[in-house]
Amino acid sequence: MTAASTASASESTASVIQSVDWVAVAPPTIVAVLGLAVLVADLFLHERNKHLLGWFSLAGLAAAGLSLLPLTGADRAARSTFCLSGPRDTACSYTVDEFTLVIQLLVIGGALLTALLSMTTLKDARSAEKGLPEGEYWFLLLSSAAGAALLPASRDLTTLVVALEVASLPAFALVGLKHGDKRSSEAALKFFLSSVTATAVTLLGVSFVYAATGTMHLTELGEKLGNVDGQLDTLARTGVVLTLVGFAFKMAAVPFHFWVPDTYVGAPLPVAAYLSVVGKAVGFTGLILVTVVAFPEYADVWGPALAALAALTMTAGNVAALRQRSTRAYSAVRLLAWSSVGQAGYLLVPIAAAGYAERRTDVLESTGATVAYALMYAAVNLGAFAVAALVGRTQALNRVSDYRGLYARSPLSALVLAFFLLCLAGLPPGVIGLFAKVTVFSAAVDAGLGWLAVVMAVNVVIALYYYLQWTALLFRAPEGEPVRHRIPVPITAAIAVTAVLGVALSGAPQLVLQFAEQGVR
Repeated sequence: MTAASTASASESTASVIQSVDWVAVAPPTIVAVLGLAVLVADLFLHERNKHLLGWFSLAGLAAAGLSLLPLTGADRAARSTFCLSGPRDTACSYTVDEFTLVIQLLVIGGALLTALLSMTTLKDARSAEKGLPEGEYWFLLLSSAAGAALLPASRDLTTLVVALEVASLPAFALVGLKHGDKRSSEAALKFFLSSVTATAVTLLGVSFVYAATGTMHLTELGEKLGNVDGQLDTLARTGVVLTLVGFAFKMAAVPFHFWVPDTYVGAPLPVAAYLSVVGKAVGFTGLILVTVVAFPEYADVWGPALAALAALTMTAGNVAALRQRSTRAYSAVRLLAWSSVGQAGYLLVPIAAAGYAERRTDVLESTGATVAYALMYAAVNLGAFAVAALVGRTQALNRVSDYRGLYARSPLSALVLAFFLLCLAGLPPGVIGLFAKVTVFSAAVDAGLGWLAVVMAVNVVIALYYYLQWTALLFRAPEGEPVRHRIPVPITAAIAVTAVLGVALSGAPQLVLQFAEQGVR
């Protein structure tokens, strides 16, 4: 063997040796290990001690949240791991930057609040003997959260798709976990079939992109797509469009939204809350990574496509929410479901605007606007679902009309729900909702998407009607004598945490809006 061939072999060997930064991968790793520990512990715990799994899960999620602190140094430098050293540069599959940390905080915080809501739901199911298995429930929730926490750090298409599926597959089972409930089984089947179809289309798109470029790493794709051979340009463009489908599905963007209302109604209410926040975080995070990092050369393809999706999504969601009848069974959950579709349209606006940006700083501001809006939406939407879970304990059908006179029965709950609804509507005293919407408006206008800003303004007006109608109902005279009920401690904690976050951010919106200046690196 010659010296040249020996050097070549040595270089090839070095290229497959990967470094692992365990501090960087700690947040999703802790959640994943926690899920496995809960599954094993469930085998040995007696039925009367199953509730301990909930407290164990809460403690583990808190530990995962604390593991983000060592990654927030003063220099805020990005940390990368699982890197392959090539002859020219280094390509990494896992990167922790400011964008990653904010999304992981959103995911873990959302999972933590979902766990608080779940403790009461599981306790009620245990008392009523409705057959909601606790060990499986916590394992599936933690597994999904681990995938969601992995996704924002993913920097190659393989890891990105795997993280997407790890976040999604346990969610199917969570939706259908209520034994003997036909609505739950039907919802899980619709969710599963539509998601599998979207995943298949996405994998086809990824294969097209790989065939055109020969790489899966997002940073390398950003460079190589600009030099694709003319004969492969159509293949690459088709791959870009198809790759976006899976993430648009997770965001419930039109026309991939039809699974949302039935899934939210059939799922346990904490699972619906989880899907509305963490599921959307998975969707818009994936969209930002594949568009801004991997496919900037094809902004002329995904920019207009996402702008059209944003307009269709917010319009379809708000019009459907407007048509909900207050006396229909589960109308409160359906209204929140359609509202979440409308909110997904707002989240898409800054991502679409990034496709029209000419400077890197404009791209960062656009993606940061999506992150800022998502943080506001996560806090107040989880709070609204927490109050819905409280009302659902005594009103099994959970209709909007069941909220009439809530102020007479539970004044604090009514005031908090009114505050959350006003935040979602973008009205004072929900200042954080107003500022978040202004940030999204600014992103559209600065990108020259005046028509999209007009569509958004019209939809905000439409949404005002059903949000204010529900808010007014809370303070109307109740029908019959109001009956007060004791609020469980976990639900109280969830409502209190989200309310404090909403009020604090409304008092100092710059704490969220400063993220509008940051984006994925």
